[in-house]
Amino acid sequence: MAPRVRFDAARCVGHGRCYVLAPEVFGEDEAGHCVVLEPAPSGALVDAARLGASNCPEDALAVEDGEGSDPA
Repeated sequence: MAPRVRFDAARCVGHGRCYVLAPEVFGEDEAGHCVVLEPAPSGALVDAARLGASNCPEDALAVEDGEGSDPA
């Protein structure tokens, strides 16, 4: 199964690291909180999604490799 971005909006406080590091995958709403632009990234966007997710200080983001796998 293709990688998928998992986002927990309740944890996001708007640090903005995700969309600064990976603007192709993540955007921001009017309050500065994350918006997932590419929920199923492919190719080079997978690496960008992982970079943005791994830099979220609130652990609101993860990239899952497939159904039933651990977040990466």
